[in-house]
Amino acid sequence: MTSVLGIIGGSGVYEIEGLEHVEWQQVKSPFGDPSDEILFGELGGQRLVFLPRHGRGHTLSPSAINYRANIDALKRAGVTELLSLSAVGSFKEELAPGTFVVIDQFIDRTRARSQSFFETGVVAHVSMAHPTCSRLADTAYAAAQHLDLNTVRGGTYVAMEGPQFSSLAESKLYKSWGADVIGMTNLPEAYLAREAEICYASVGMVTDYDCWHPDHDDVQVADIVRVLLENADNARSLVKQVTPSVSKFDRPCPAGCHRVLDDAIITGPDSRDPKVVRMLDAVAGRVLQS
Repeated sequence: MTSVLGIIGGSGVYEIEGLEHVEWQQVKSPFGDPSDEILFGELGGQRLVFLPRHGRGHTLSPSAINYRANIDALKRAGVTELLSLSAVGSFKEELAPGTFVVIDQFIDRTRARSQSFFETGVVAHVSMAHPTCSRLADTAYAAAQHLDLNTVRGGTYVAMEGPQFSSLAESKLYKSWGADVIGMTNLPEAYLAREAEICYASVGMVTDYDCWHPDHDDVQVADIVRVLLENADNARSLVKQVTPSVSKFDRPCPAGCHRVLDDAIITGPDSRDPKVVRMLDAVAGRVLQS
C-alpha cells in the first residue's frame, strides 16, 4: 500500500509551493461533520491530504472540533501517516517561543470530548503507552534539523479543555508534573489516530510561556498570533521537507502503528452491534471484516 501523508493544522499550512493537483473534497463520516472539506494534492509525486483542524477561518473552538469525524474522514481519504502541527505554551525556560517540540507523550485534562471509536457495540482496548509513531516523529525531527529550526525531540503535552487559558494555579501544577508544553487540540486526536491504525506524530510550535512564567503572567492572543505567523513559513517548510522521506516508507510501520487492532477488539463477532460495525468500516474494517 502506498503511503499517504496527512497534515492537520492551521488553515494556511497547505499553501505550499509546488503542490499540484489541488482539490477540495467533502468527505463524509458516520461520526458527524469533520472540521472542513479535505484538500487533496501531490508534492513531488507524493500524495498529501490536508485538514484545517479548526476549519478555514478558524471557526471551531477546541471543544467544538469533532475529533472522531476528523480522523475517520482522514482514514477514508487514504491517510496512512498523519503529521499534526499545533500551537503550544511552554512550561520550561529553555523551550522559548519559536521552538518546535516533537511531542511523544500526553497528559489528558480534557473533559467534554468523545475519547474513542470503541465505546459501545464494539469494544477495543488499544495501548497508548507510546501514542506517537517513532518513525514519523524521527522523520519530522530530522527534517526540522535539516532546516536549522530550533527543535527538541521528545516532550510531554498537557491537553486542556479550553477555550480558556490556564489559571495560574493550574499552570504551576502542570509545570510541577514535569510536563513540557500545553495545548488544547492533540487529544483525543492522537489517541483516535492510533485506534484508526494511522501513524501519528505531533510537532508543537511554542508561541508563549504559559502563565507560570513571572514575565508572562497573562497569555495574550495577539502575542500568540504574532508568533504563529512567524512560524507559518517554518511549518510549511517542514511539511515540504518531510514529504520525500514519507515517500520512501515501507509498510507496514515497523513501530506497529498499522496493526494495533490485531488483538485489541474484545467484543466477540456474534455480540457486535451491526450498526457500529458499519460505522467502523474505515477505522477498523481491516479486522472487523476479516
